[in-house]
Amino acid sequence: MHAIRPIGMNQSRLLEGSIRWFFVVIAAVVVAAGWGLGLRFGDLMPGEGGWRLVREFFAAALVPAFDYEAASVPEDACPFWIKVARAALETVRIAAAGMAVSLLVGIPLGFAASRHVCGSRRSFCLRRRIVCIVVALMRSVHELVWAVVFLAAVGLSEIVAVIAIAIPYAGTFAKIFAEMLDESPDEPADALAAIGASRHQLAVLARLPGVIGEVVAYAFYRFECAVRSSAVLGFLGIPTIGYHLRLSFEETHFREVWSYLIILLVIVVLLDHWSHALRRRLV
Repeated sequence: MHAIRPIGMNQSRLLEGSIRWFFVVIAAVVVAAGWGLGLRFGDLMPGEGGWRLVREFFAAALVPAFDYEAASVPEDACPFWIKVARAALETVRIAAAGMAVSLLVGIPLGFAASRHVCGSRRSFCLRRRIVCIVVALMRSVHELVWAVVFLAAVGLSEIVAVIAIAIPYAGTFAKIFAEMLDESPDEPADALAAIGASRHQLAVLARLPGVIGEVVAYAFYRFECAVRSSAVLGFLGIPTIGYHLRLSFEETHFREVWSYLIILLVIVVLLDHWSHALRRRLV
């Protein structure tokens, strides 16, 4: 076995210098951006009414609502926590549907965008470039923009939220999946190629098994992001947690706001714990 050589003194100093300059450049970019935009720290300081709202908002975190804060509630209104649970279920349901569609679209696009799958023929490389452009277009537009486009086209519907999540997530997943395939070890593929396996057989039988754990783990991470995106899409009128959160905030029912935020936090923490356990097992 080859011994691991320690980093020399000159290399260590060079590394420290590079890190130091990296942070200097980042700080310079932040200062230049703030100066160019005319930002001032004083603009972040709220007025007297703003401070009062801030205090009320964070004080409400200590006593989240277990019932409606409104003075009058319709007699046929469901209990508040059932309403919260339904909003949470709708949020997760839309996120899961969007992720399912994104995986169905992203996996084939990821194969098509992989340089190992396309081969060296000129026509195949041209197809790969076209696929990469399509993938870049899909992931360069935020889900909120896709949602606004489809809302204008088909109206308010849950399918709008599903498609708005699926398109950019499919593009992102295709890019990451293609990079995983391209960076997979060459030894299994070389062994199968020696006995005459085709490019597609090499991709499925040699490269995919080596990255399947990372693919599943990354899919669960994107599912966490999809839950947050689903909640945010509620601000456009889709009945997820974000929709009810916006209504409560507009009525300054801050205790209700914190109830929705807490249930969203619980969902994200549970998904994070689940995906972490899965990553430890698979990767």
